[in-house]
Amino acid sequence: MSERGSSTEQRGRRKVRTGVVVSDATDKTVLVRIERQIRHPLYKKTVRRSAKLTAHDERNEAHVGDTVRLVETRPLSKTKRWRVVEIVERAK
Repeated sequence: MSERGSSTEQRGRRKVRTGVVVSDATDKTVLVRIERQIRHPLYKKTVRRSAKLTAHDERNEAHVGDTVRLVETRPLSKTKRWRVVEIVERAK
């Protein structure tokens, strides 16, 4: 029996990221900063790395300073590959 055609085969899991909205100027789009900490391979010091992801926000609910959860999705535009799933915490 072929493993490739079996109905029990699962698709790859979608990546989930949490970050802070840094811009909501464009319609239905937010710019989210994702921060992660890594250990420097030689010096063993903890180093902070960040990336900015463009995410789709269908109802324009997220605003600057909000913490949001993103999920990976199909390409929605040239740069948008993420979608806002929920707003974890509102900006104060």
